[in-house]
Amino acid sequence: MTIGASQTLDQNSSARDIRATGRFLRAATALLGAVFLAGITGCETPPTPTPITRANSQPETQTIREGDVLKISFPGAPTLDTTQTVRRDGRITMPLGGEIVAAGMTPGGLEQEVLKVYSNQLVSKEVSVTVVSSSFSIFVSGAVIRPGKVISDHPITALEAVMEAGGFDNAKANMRAVVITRQENGQYKNYTLDLKQVLDGTQPEPFYLKPSDVVYVPERFSWF
Repeated sequence: MTIGASQTLDQNSSARDIRATGRFLRAATALLGAVFLAGITGCETPPTPTPITRANSQPETQTIREGDVLKISFPGAPTLDTTQTVRRDGRITMPLGGEIVAAGMTPGGLEQEVLKVYSNQLVSKEVSVTVVSSSFSIFVSGAVIRPGKVISDHPITALEAVMEAGGFDNAKANMRAVVITRQENGQYKNYTLDLKQVLDGTQPEPFYLKPSDVVYVPERFSWF
């Protein structure tokens, strides 16, 4: 073999080696990339669905109050079923059961009280109490635009009741000495409110009314 032929053979061999090395490097790079992606995919945590929550999904505990209309049912003794309005003294009168204090209790609590009263008369110890209507009346009089009865189905403040009655008669009303008359424990009790401070924002505590309260807005004293 001549020197020229030997050099040509060496060059061809080197070229083949370079091409083989290039193929190897490309294959190794592809393999490493696949392994890397597989590792990332395998380490990812599947997304967890966010639970849907609602602030009002659980109903607020309902408290029975004066003026509420209650339906009281006895599944095992339907002849005892009755509809009762909670009186101003907070009581209801059950047939064959007498008087029961209902105001201030939850429907579930009243069910237990009714069961106690009728325990000797019921074979099936089941009672259901449902609040049919929760509206109540208060009365607004004096220096307002539309004095009279105001019916509310939600807690209402003295100022809100005055607004429901058309608002103050600005030419006459003494907003600093509004009187709330309320029956408590069989007696009448008066509360004097400065609703001018409430309107001015200097009295932050609201005064909530109870069923059958009377709101009286006096007139301002005038020399003329």
